Amino acid sequence: MHIHWYPGHIAKAERQLKDKLNLVDVIIEVRDSRLPLSSSYSNIKKLLGEKPRLLLLNKADLVDRDELKAWVSYLKKTTQCPVIVTEAKGNKDLAQVVRTAVELSEPKIQALMAKGLLRRPARAMVVGMPNVGKSSVINKLTKSSKTKIGAKAGVTRQQQWVRINPKLELLDTPGIIPTKQDDQLQAVKLAFVSSVSENAYSPEPVAKALLDMLSKMCNDYLCEYYKVENLTLEEIALKRNWVIKSESPDTERTAIYVLKDFREGRLGKFILDELPEDEEKM
Repeated sequence: MHIHWYPGHIAKAERQLKDKLNLVDVIIEVRDSRLPLSSSYSNIKKLLGEKPRLLLLNKADLVDRDELKAWVSYLKKTTQCPVIVTEAKGNKDLAQVVRTAVELSEPKIQALMAKGLLRRPARAMVVGMPNVGKSSVINKLTKSSKTKIGAKAGVTRQQQWVRINPKLELLDTPGIIPTKQDDQLQAVKLAFVSSVSENAYSPEPVAKALLDMLSKMCNDYLCEYYKVENLTLEEIALKRNWVIKSESPDTERTAIYVLKDFREGRLGKFILDELPEDEEKM
């Protein structure tokens, strides 16, 4: 199995992201809680530069909360960034997100005021890999404020901004971090959670890799869930009478089914990255 990447698309995405980064004071980076490391760009610090960064571990409702606490502690220590846990649904953490973004922007605002400029709201943008929940974060942040303030003088004529409150403005389009990975294990994990385009892989080998990984965590439970003796695509297909010509198991249909089960949380709550022992900064 090999996940195929498209260098031209990656280069274009990087250029577009860097153009947006020049407009803002603070970065809100969204990661998938199921992949606290793998859903981040391997060279994130170089890509984002020295701008303050707030990490959001999104889709926390799909993972074990006690296990996630250890990841929050690890990421705070290794990135030196604030880390906030958020869910795909619900708004209870939004006030904390807004408050922290404003706090991280304050040094930049103070520097501008020291040059004689008037205080202005902080400017933020949401970034992350595909399908980590960037748009849902933006939608939740902007839901209570429909005040679009349009193009900003001296900034850009093309980007649109939304006033979240008097202290914070948000770029209303997310910055997409391209899924450029040399590590195929990381790549296949991203495929598990739909952070890789379906055009880049076949579902069967990805679903087999997922079952192999999950079987090491809770094989008996998953065998019971699918009512099979062995956790394989073939057995799951035959159990559901999903067969094709010559009564062969329809493993492609089954692969799509298994991946959907995992992505929607029906198989259980898992974090698929292993908590590192080292403290390499990300």
